Amino acid sequence: MNFMMGVLLLLTAISCKPKATSDDPVAQLAKLKEQKAAIEAQINTLQQELIAKGVIEKSLPRVALTEIKPEPFYHYIDLQGKVDADETVSATSKIPGTIKKIYVKNGDVVRQGQLLAQIDDAILQSSMNELKGQLQVAEDLYNRQKSLWDQNIGSEVQYIQAKNNKESIERSIATLNQNWAMTRIHAPTSGTVDNVILNQGEAISPGVPLCVIVNLSKLKIKGEVTEAYAAKVKKGDQVKVYFPDTDKEVMTTINYVSKSINPVSRTFTVETVLLKGDYTANQITVMKIIDYQNPKAVVIPVNLIQSSQEGDFVLIAEKTETNNEATIKRVPVKQGQNYSGYVEILSGLKEGDLVVSTGFQDINNGETVLF
Repeated sequence: MNFMMGVLLLLTAISCKPKATSDDPVAQLAKLKEQKAAIEAQINTLQQELIAKGVIEKSLPRVALTEIKPEPFYHYIDLQGKVDADETVSATSKIPGTIKKIYVKNGDVVRQGQLLAQIDDAILQSSMNELKGQLQVAEDLYNRQKSLWDQNIGSEVQYIQAKNNKESIERSIATLNQNWAMTRIHAPTSGTVDNVILNQGEAISPGVPLCVIVNLSKLKIKGEVTEAYAAKVKKGDQVKVYFPDTDKEVMTTINYVSKSINPVSRTFTVETVLLKGDYTANQITVMKIIDYQNPKAVVIPVNLIQSSQEGDFVLIAEKTETNNEATIKRVPVKQGQNYSGYVEILSGLKEGDLVVSTGFQDINNGETVLF
């Protein structure tokens, strides 16, 4: 009898529509919520009575639970970077000419000062041979005049002329030797020959590179950060660097932050130290600058958070005395930083709480579930 009266009350509550009061929608909403709560309570009571009498079987939704445990949380600024050699120098000539011989090839490791190439020096060699012949004659005349002058024979003018002529030719030879030295192109720094640009027989002049030498002993990673993070990024910040080509990840720190913003791209440059390793100049990287960290944070997947008029909330489960059963509780939460699908919870959850991680879309506050 009690069961039939409960059913009649339920049907009556469902069939009765609330009276519209167009001038007070807030009151309408409050009244509807009260009716909803009353109906849900009656449904729950009827279900329990029917289950107790064996009329219907107990059927509870099944969910998965995740226990809250404090863990480190990091927020990153993601940007693309590239490996940059601290010393990338072009080897070039100091004088114009034609390349006579190249002594290096791509990939060769060279030392600073090592001979890389030689420019055609035939004209200089011819001029040198001519001056050397003139010097022999001038030295002979000078020695003769000096011998006579030592014996107080001859004029002082002849002696001085012979001396000046000899010294003038010597200075010309010294200048020619300096010019001849410029026909030899040496490595301006130690490193690896990255790109031999010119070939034997081609013309070269000051400013035209023969090759590029990369010093891989000092590497760094450069990246461009949008100006929105200008106040957050500073020297000493930790950076996680990922190399997509090799699927390798290393930790380093920022050692340089540009003090100016590019007016075109609205970005500023950052550089990080990169220890020695199997890296390539201009290799693309993904830089993850840590701009926020919490060593003991409450972190959950962002998709577990639901929204209502009252704000954000998650569903947690409180275990009952019955094995594998729990009661669902709606808990308001305050979000903090989020990154890569995970969000830091500033308030609302604590260590040990059981968050409904699977099946939360199909359950309501106060409902009993299986886990």
